[in-house]
Amino acid sequence: MPKRSLTLKAYLALTRGRLSGQPSWHSIGVRRSGPVVWLHATVDTDMRALNTIGARLQQLQPDLQIIRTGVWRNCTEQVEPLPSENAADVEAFLSYWKPAVCVWSGDVLPPALLTEAHARQCSLVLFNVEETEFHTPVHRWLSDSSGAVLQLFDRLFCIGKAGEHGLIRAGVDPERIRRGSRLTETPAPLEYDEAQLDELTGLIHGRPVWLAARVRDDECATVLAAHDKATRLAHRLLLLLVPETEDDGVICDQVAQESGLRVCRWDQGDDLDENTQVLLCESSDELGLWYRLAPLVFLGGSISAGHGGSEPLEAAALGTAIIYGPNVGRHLAAYSRLVDAGAARIVRDTESLSGAVTQLLAPDRAAAMAHAGWDIVSSSAMVADEIVETVQDCIDRFVQKDHA
Repeated sequence: MPKRSLTLKAYLALTRGRLSGQPSWHSIGVRRSGPVVWLHATVDTDMRALNTIGARLQQLQPDLQIIRTGVWRNCTEQVEPLPSENAADVEAFLSYWKPAVCVWSGDVLPPALLTEAHARQCSLVLFNVEETEFHTPVHRWLSDSSGAVLQLFDRLFCIGKAGEHGLIRAGVDPERIRRGSRLTETPAPLEYDEAQLDELTGLIHGRPVWLAARVRDDECATVLAAHDKATRLAHRLLLLLVPETEDDGVICDQVAQESGLRVCRWDQGDDLDENTQVLLCESSDELGLWYRLAPLVFLGGSISAGHGGSEPLEAAALGTAIIYGPNVGRHLAAYSRLVDAGAARIVRDTESLSGAVTQLLAPDRAAAMAHAGWDIVSSSAMVADEIVETVQDCIDRFVQKDHA
């Protein structure tokens, strides 16, 4: 066990002094039989990354119970309250859940909770460590004990050399550190019908194609106007128009019929031929098929305010260059990473969307962007694979000790 600093010893002594009395922490969920994995998120981006880890773990081990603490906005799963640093609350939380492993994110490290979890042979995993200062909730007259708490973690996944050097300066054993990319949400590739893909590939006959995916009703006119403008320079250009929902599809159908463009309504059995300018779907149910047909995609819900944008990594995972509008608040971190890597480009209106489509139809430009996006997704997937493997190893060790 790592040697405790004097500051950490003093802090733990103070929390133990408050052990008497009834704990204020109470569970929301019910503990089932089988191992428990505890996931703690502090920001939305880490929450989505942890959702990916949790889903994969449960797929591999169905009897696993996952508990969540911290920030889980709009989460459909139950979120447990994090105990205070009061020793009675820490005792109540850990005695009730008996977690085999905790996967933690964020720069705030509660010393009493993590120290006691470590003492109970709960393996601790920290991810997305950057060159940032960690903090522990301490009394004003005590110095920060984050270095000592970091040394409790069994595995620490850091981003780049700066994160690694920061951990080593804090006294973490380099053997416990894994340097790599940022862990983000890594969506599984969307499914598609291979026979339909072959059929459509033949029907398109090598025409230049772009996709407008998850388009909302109030931005359809902008997309169609941009396409109309782009066809003046690329006469055979085909737009695959995929609304977000069936209700959006009804409006998009009306706008498309009034646009003067030649429209094929795919779900209604219309024929796609050389004269078709827009292939319109009813909803995004078959989006996995359309991503595989187009080297370039505009992601909807981003031109008009109020939607928050569409998740971009599902497109990047399928090797598609990405265009998007300015209103992507729900997925800002993911878009920022893609832009920094040269995998995505922002547009703001009909004129800029048309210009981006025209410029990025050049195969080399779209391919370079798509490759950059794929690098981000694949590097994150590698980190996810290693975290999942680490957690599984920790669970196995915990179960073996429990049965010993």
